Amino acid sequence: MRSCTGCSSVPSQTLAARLQRIWYGPSRPPWPLRLLASLFGLIVRWRRAAYVQGSLYSRRLAKPVIVVGNLTVGGSGKTPLVIWLAQQLRERGLSPGVVLRGYGGSVASGRVPIIVAADSDVAVVGDEALVLQARTGVPVAVGRDRVAAAQLLLASGVDVIIADDGLQHLRLARDFEIAVIDAGRGLGNGYLLPAGPLREPPERLSSVDVVVLNGEGGLPGSAAGVKRAFTMRLGGEWLRTLAGTEELMALSSLAGRQVHAIAGIGYPQRFFAQLAAAGLEVIAHGFPDHHRYRARELEFDDDLPLLMTEKDAVKCRPFAAANRWYLPVAASFAGSDGSALLARLQRCLTP
Repeated sequence: MRSCTGCSSVPSQTLAARLQRIWYGPSRPPWPLRLLASLFGLIVRWRRAAYVQGSLYSRRLAKPVIVVGNLTVGGSGKTPLVIWLAQQLRERGLSPGVVLRGYGGSVASGRVPIIVAADSDVAVVGDEALVLQARTGVPVAVGRDRVAAAQLLLASGVDVIIADDGLQHLRLARDFEIAVIDAGRGLGNGYLLPAGPLREPPERLSSVDVVVLNGEGGLPGSAAGVKRAFTMRLGGEWLRTLAGTEELMALSSLAGRQVHAIAGIGYPQRFFAQLAAAGLEVIAHGFPDHHRYRARELEFDDDLPLLMTEKDAVKCRPFAAANRWYLPVAASFAGSDGSALLARLQRCLTP
């Protein structure tokens, strides 16, 4: 796998790249970052204590709320898990809905939440919201005010709310918490932002209902007190054309061939590694999470196939052309982990 570190879209010395090396590298973070992390930790602990003591109030809804989130900045596999949960709950006769902020869209900074439609503008609702709406078929609401967005869903007939990336959004009371951890990266160096990738201290994991490990590997050593952990895998076998037709191509058919791959997600290397594991020779082009693509960023001086994630595809459809494909992925669980997770979840759904 080759990384396109010389591309103008991926400056090798960006702040984000430097932070990633600090967060997931072997060296101790510089002392200014550690000092800022200590201050951030005080704010995080004060805020949580304020909710526990009642100085700040959580809003409890009339229907159950399931929160899916993580402790780290960047992608961990939350969205595929939310899709899996929504599908599983529908199969069991429930009417779930998904609420999220809508990062990458203008609604994320506005005051009024909205319900996502199939033809919603990605610039308004964000890329993840469009993927969730298309893949689940359940009502999806986006907005900075997650309580108001959830109330929109309840008014539409939803009987269980799934909050995507809501672990730190304490104003929305929850009945069940799921924390997702990337098994390959774990909790990084274990420091809070900005010295490390953590939004909350590792001990927060002891208070969630379950931990889902995305990929093979055990719990990080700092994740003490976890009640139960399940192993999830993400897989995809069929590529879909960006042109929007029903044309499919087996990922395995590109084994041994050179391809371009773009990814504007929280952890682009996971997508590139997935392609490489399928036998493809990957020329990798990484972009920031929620990146808004321009046509020239998808143009290369050759006729090689261009592959991307589903999240990238909802933003790149205006640039559809021959030999441009995206790879939808689906979550699955090892052994009986999936049924065991649903059994635990059922307890909060039973009146």
